Amino acid sequence: MKSVLTSILEYLSKLGLKSLKMIKPSKRNFAIAIILITLTSLAGCGINKKNWNMNALFEKVKDQFKNNSILGLQEDNTRIVVTAQLMDPAGETIHFAGRPVDLALNNSGSLLAVKNNSSIVFMNAEMHKVIQTLKLPSGGFSFTGITWSLDDQKVWTTDTKGYLRAARLANGSFIWDDAILLPGLDANDKSGSYPGGLSIDHEKGIAYVALSRNNTLGIVNLKTKQLESQIEVGIAPYTVLIQNNYAYVSNWGGRQPLSGDKTGPSGGSNVVIDPKTGIASSGTVSVIDLKSRKVIKEINVHLHPSGMISSPDKTHIYVANANSDLISVIDTRTNTLIKDLSSKPMSELPFGSAPNSLTVSRDGKTLFVANGGNNHLAVIDLVSGKVKGLIPTGWYPGSVVLSGDGTKLIVANIKGDGRPQEGLRDKGINSHDHSGSVSFIPVPNSENLRDYTIRAATSMRLPKITQTLRLERVNERIVPVPTRPGEKSVFKHVLYIIKENRTYDQVFGDLSQGKGDSSLTQFGRKVTPNHHALAENFVLLDNTYCNGVLSADGHQWANEGYVTDYIEKSFGGFVRSYPYEGDDALAFASSGFIWDKVLDAGLTFRNYGEFVTAKVEPANASWTQLYADYKNGTRNVKIKATSKLHTLEPYLCPTFVGFPSSIPDVYRAGEFLKEFREYEKTHSLPNFMIMLLPNDHTTGTKENYPTPRAQVADNDLALGQIVEAVSKSEFWKETAIFVIEDDPQAGLDHVDGRRTVALCISPYTKRGAVISTHYNQNSILRTIELILGLSPMSQFDLFANPMTDCFTSKPDFSPYTALANQIPLDEMNPKLSTLSGKKKFWAKKSMEMELSELDQANEDTLNLILWYSVKGYNTPYPKIARK
Repeated sequence: MKSVLTSILEYLSKLGLKSLKMIKPSKRNFAIAIILITLTSLAGCGINKKNWNMNALFEKVKDQFKNNSILGLQEDNTRIVVTAQLMDPAGETIHFAGRPVDLALNNSGSLLAVKNNSSIVFMNAEMHKVIQTLKLPSGGFSFTGITWSLDDQKVWTTDTKGYLRAARLANGSFIWDDAILLPGLDANDKSGSYPGGLSIDHEKGIAYVALSRNNTLGIVNLKTKQLESQIEVGIAPYTVLIQNNYAYVSNWGGRQPLSGDKTGPSGGSNVVIDPKTGIASSGTVSVIDLKSRKVIKEINVHLHPSGMISSPDKTHIYVANANSDLISVIDTRTNTLIKDLSSKPMSELPFGSAPNSLTVSRDGKTLFVANGGNNHLAVIDLVSGKVKGLIPTGWYPGSVVLSGDGTKLIVANIKGDGRPQEGLRDKGINSHDHSGSVSFIPVPNSENLRDYTIRAATSMRLPKITQTLRLERVNERIVPVPTRPGEKSVFKHVLYIIKENRTYDQVFGDLSQGKGDSSLTQFGRKVTPNHHALAENFVLLDNTYCNGVLSADGHQWANEGYVTDYIEKSFGGFVRSYPYEGDDALAFASSGFIWDKVLDAGLTFRNYGEFVTAKVEPANASWTQLYADYKNGTRNVKIKATSKLHTLEPYLCPTFVGFPSSIPDVYRAGEFLKEFREYEKTHSLPNFMIMLLPNDHTTGTKENYPTPRAQVADNDLALGQIVEAVSKSEFWKETAIFVIEDDPQAGLDHVDGRRTVALCISPYTKRGAVISTHYNQNSILRTIELILGLSPMSQFDLFANPMTDCFTSKPDFSPYTALANQIPLDEMNPKLSTLSGKKKFWAKKSMEMELSELDQANEDTLNLILWYSVKGYNTPYPKIARK
């Protein structure tokens, strides 16, 4: 084998160049990427640092991401999304409303059926055009599962209500036809079976359906339209593949628990977990003999086995393990796992690629893997088993199929490219304005693959990741936020506060010094005097974003800096769980939580309300009773914190809980301050504290609760009280406080629906500055990691911008004094009986919704209620153009 250096020099000489310095800066990334391809080709794998030191090479390449970039379309026609990645998909991309999770190409190759979160989108696969959107009559679609009948007259798919449904062709359009009930395990199981992937034996008229909540493979007779029987498999079966009289079922949650296993909850089942972290720790493929209808083998693979594909000769099955970044290869002749393939572009990358779907070339030599986390297809040479190139896609590719002739790759991008739905509103963007896409990409030749790899590597921030992984050590020095090995932080304590559901414009749109739109402001200075004072006294962050769009994914992003495929594919309806309070072991990333890193480093930790379940006695205690306890210093209502994540139990403040919203935030602040005073006495503040202050979520205009503005004012005062106490303590000189929302779903923003309220507070924070650097929840996590000397959890916090622009080396130790609330905290919503007209109409809507617990209400309706309650019932809500 010729040396890598020789090959690189040969390539440069063909260009008439002697070194990289002669290449124009605008073309340098292209040259670098071709060198990477050369390395990949010669080494037979990702970058091989034994053969070539990439550190010096990558220092010559500038990351294409601009730190002050606003989300959306850029000058070079790429788009930036909240995760600080770039979207530059190959081929032709078609956008539409929703979140597409699966694809099925008809047998003639002319029609594509796209399984969307609440509809099937039919596309002309040759013209690349949407020809019909068939909405589901009620509910949503499950996480995967769609296929055609042999005659192309029916499309079979699964929904979240527990049905197998078919669309029938009539006069060129599709309408709903059959609806076969696939019930839960018993009549009391209101959530149903949650069917997913399916495979049809057309000759026998049998459908095999993965029933996620039943932990079974359902056998459906399509002639009688009955669920004939169920075969118990592993936990949370994802999909099924029929081959050689066997059914192969990928089990998201792995094997059934055995005696002595540590388990955690998931959708009514117990899942095998890692006792140390509480994260689901098993993944399996069940092998079923279809003649005897019995499981004959359980093959251990890796975490979150999801999409599967057979080799053309049917001798192998490839399984995508989304929570392990690995592809398992099963030999179907022996039903054994024979090897694993990595889909990561570079072997040294941390976790985060999320392979979840795959397809194989017609000659069986190339595997195309949808790396959801990296926003590309990894092209794996099945002869060498190594990644030989990358194909850029849209945001989170969740399904990939190959055209019948093998010339075209079709990809469903679950989150499109980050753009909101077009023409949805006349003003403002909401995080629920979902827009997905499908990309049609010609299978690349070697030259095109080189070009695609450049684009994909740049888009996933590979230059930044590589530079960060290879930073050289510097002489020891003390700084606010260490960014290089050898540096140490002035801070010894971090308080990380998570709030609920506000956009930037809703709160800070009235601040003229920032990029705001005051017409969208609902909880401005009068309601949130402390938020405004803290932003003005320290730093106003007007380009900071939540990665998530609701609490189910928002709390995972906030705690892990990552969201698994299990959550990304659940937006048709969170049937197994709505895991904002840590009640689903399958929702957790294999890389763990920020507190796991803290504890592994031997540091101290305390949890105030995050991933906490409240026990309240009496259970029907009202907001008024709890507010009286706060004001009077009594504790007539007893509150106890518990957690379904057992690893958190030793670190809970026993009287500080998150939801329900009947507990005022000032009550929560009081419980924190009790412990804080004890820390002052013992001079022993924990290194890391995480806190949930949720009442800016509000309970709408529901009677017996405060008005929305009063609940936001309560949240504001609680924050002010906490910051005041810390800033007037002995710990202030060594403490940093970070504040962000878990998601911004309950409002509009003129820049992007994910732009949010965030604060950075410390003696070393700049004073009176406006910081427009692109930050997100991963930026806060990365900054915490750097302060406390922790390694990154995944690729996402590794390449996130640390919040260094917020800090200065010259401290200002002056304390903060909380501002009094201008809105009475006990300003109550009027009784329904006293209202009339629009006020009564929307108050009734509030009463109909479940608002005491998180995100149980229809968000569009709640947003209307909040808007009218604050802006007035004659102030038009920014128009929704949905049809």
